[in-house]
Formats: sequence, C-alpha cells, structure tokens
Amino acid sequence: MKTKLLVRVGIAVSCTIAIFGTFSSCRPANKLADTGQKKIKVVTTLFPLYDMAKNIGADKGEVFLLLPPGVEAHSFEPKPSDIVKINEADIFVYTGKFMEPWAEGIIKSTVNKNLIVVDASRGTKMIPGVFHDADEPAGSLDPHIWLDFDNAETMVRNIAQAFQSKDSVNESFYEQKADDYANKLSELDSAYKTTLAACKGKEIVYAGHYAFGYLANRYGLKYLAAQGVSPDAEPTAKDLVNLVMLIKKDNAEYVFYEELTSPKIAETIAGETKAKLLLLNAAHNLAKDEIEKGVSFFDILKRDLDNLKVGLKCR
Repeated sequence: MKTKLLVRVGIAVSCTIAIFGTFSSCRPANKLADTGQKKIKVVTTLFPLYDMAKNIGADKGEVFLLLPPGVEAHSFEPKPSDIVKINEADIFVYTGKFMEPWAEGIIKSTVNKNLIVVDASRGTKMIPGVFHDADEPAGSLDPHIWLDFDNAETMVRNIAQAFQSKDSVNESFYEQKADDYANKLSELDSAYKTTLAACKGKEIVYAGHYAFGYLANRYGLKYLAAQGVSPDAEPTAKDLVNLVMLIKKDNAEYVFYEELTSPKIAETIAGETKAKLLLLNAAHNLAKDEIEKGVSFFDILKRDLDNLKVGLKCR
C-alpha cells in the first residue's frame, strides 16, 4: 500500500517538475572552483552507497544521502522532496528492489531523461532471505549485499561506471578511485579472514534483524538472529525463548545488538542469560554525530571486527 502511494506521489511530483522546470540542468551549474567543470550530482539511498560514491567521485562529485541521519533504513519512506531530489540528480544509486521496494516506482515516474539509475546489486551474488513476512514475502533475497566484500566491490564498479558515463573525459580518474576503494575492501577482507579463523567461538547471536547472513556465510560462522530480514518483523515469544535456551546451552557470553534501533530485545535476552552486549553495525546508516565526524564504511566494519574478536574469543 505504501509503495503504491509513493508511486502516485512520485508521478505527481514529476509532473510538477516538468511544469515548473526544476531540473538541475535548468539551474546555474555547480562548478568546481579550479576547473570550472560541473560537479556530478549523485543521490544515494544507504550509507555504504554514499561512502562508495563519495570516494569515487571525490572533488568531481556532489553526493547526497537520502536517508536522514539516525533513521533506520528498512522503515524509511521517501518524502516528495526526496523524489524531487532524485529527479534533479545526474546519478541515482540504490541497493536493489529487495532493499528499497519503493525505488522502482519513482524511477518509472521520473521525467529526467538524463538521469543514470544504478541498481548496485547488478552482478552481485545474492543469498535467499531466511525469514519472510508481509514486507519480505517468500522468494525474497537477502538485501544486505554489501556485507560480502566481493559484492561490495561489484557495487563500487557499478557506481564507477555511472561516473564514467557522465564524465568520460575523467574515466581513468574514476577507475583509479574505484581501484583504491577495492584495495581497501580486499585488505579488510583479509583482516576478517585472518582474525575470524582464529576464534574459539563460531556462533554470532544477534538480537536484531537478519542482517549478517552474507558475512556469516563468507567466514564460515553460524548466525542466529532474533528477527527476520526487516527490523519491523517482531520476534515471537517462542523465538525469544528458543534463542535464550540456545545461548544457555552453548554458554554464549556475548549477545550482539544492532545500530539505530531500540536495544530492548538484546537487553531482555542478556538479562535472561547474563550475557554481555556488543554492538554489531550493519552500516545501513549512521547517527548525525558520526556523519559529522566523517565516520566511513571502513571505520564501521573495523569496529565490527574488533567486537567480533571479543565476542567470539579470537586470538
């Protein structure tokens, strides 16, 4: 129902844009101070995409994050002003239909014929969703693709191609920036492999939604989550009882909790099991103060590795 409403709103906003001519191409160009080159305006949906696009575009791009700071990604619904921002962009980057089901309706209704749309999931290897509800019906794939670093590199290449299409003169510049980002991903992947191979524990107990399936698969970990793919999918009392029993059976000392949502479930489980709490951040979005401090995608994943090292008792 929400998605259909958004499509209607998107069409209405697009028609308003067409009538009043509010495209960025009709406005004064946003110039680079030194070269006079028009900056490429990019709108991204989630923080990993924002971080990738910002690094690839560097001083040749102007990148916006559609998610307001501190807002949980799965519960986000774009406003008419967000739809206008997408219509005014040169490039729009989203994760794919399983993460942003509202995006395709807006894309179909856009009147900006020069807009390059990047489905960042194109070419990635996706895994089936484990839990299903009204928002993630049976047959849905797990949308948290950036937590497999091979997928993350594919996303980077998809974004770089869009920059190159808009600015072919600087094609090698964007390719080098993408290579630099990919090298950092490779280094981080190596750190995860080395660290997690030397852990006493192999089971992540996560008192949040099912966000770390890709990471668990990649590094041979067992993964137990209290909720489904969406944090709106509330666990049942039976789910919580079963999770508590497993924690007690396995003598798990730590329970991981997720970012930007209430830790109530994690605190309940911890209270029943005497387990300690550790943050495991899936990097959908950041709080306002973290964005202002310039926290990067890599910063988040390095902190996750530090907490996994503690929680899984790694040497």
